[in-house]
Amino acid sequence: MRRRNSSSAGVAVLAALAACSPVFNWRDVPLGDGLLALLPCKPDRAQRDVDLAGRTVSLEMAGCAAGDATFAVARMDGGSSPAEAQQRMEAWRASARAPWRARGKVQETPGRVPGAAQVPASVDLVADGDTGNSTGVQQASMRWFARADGAGRYTLYQATVLGRPSDAQALETFWEGLRLR
Repeated sequence: MRRRNSSSAGVAVLAALAACSPVFNWRDVPLGDGLLALLPCKPDRAQRDVDLAGRTVSLEMAGCAAGDATFAVARMDGGSSPAEAQQRMEAWRASARAPWRARGKVQETPGRVPGAAQVPASVDLVADGDTGNSTGVQQASMRWFARADGAGRYTLYQATVLGRPSDAQALETFWEGLRLR
């Protein structure tokens, strides 16, 4: 009988701890040596090659799901000139917009990331609607920005939130947590 009570008490303590755990457990996550991002959970990391306007590029990504949304940050080489970085960012943005073009609403506005390169300019995108794919995602918020290092090389970034976070402040916390170094 005593063993049953202690195991029941253990289960009750675990249940109470689980109920107290936050949905958003924010943490700093480095992406390469140029960006520190604030993500709401422990991220998975991946690297893959993608076709971008007929050119294969390598993307490094970190992301996780919390509170009914997926939060992710990706980076890729932007080249060695503002014009090359602009061209690559435009191709990346076009690729990301494509699922919403025919079936949804896409709105782009100037973005803001402290310390980001002026060219290519930072851009925010909000997309709503059915993308026609199996993910069921109805909303996406994205921010593109660039960083130029001392040697004149550019790194391009895309920060993304897919879905509607259960906490209204989560999106703003994510945007404010993007810090170039």
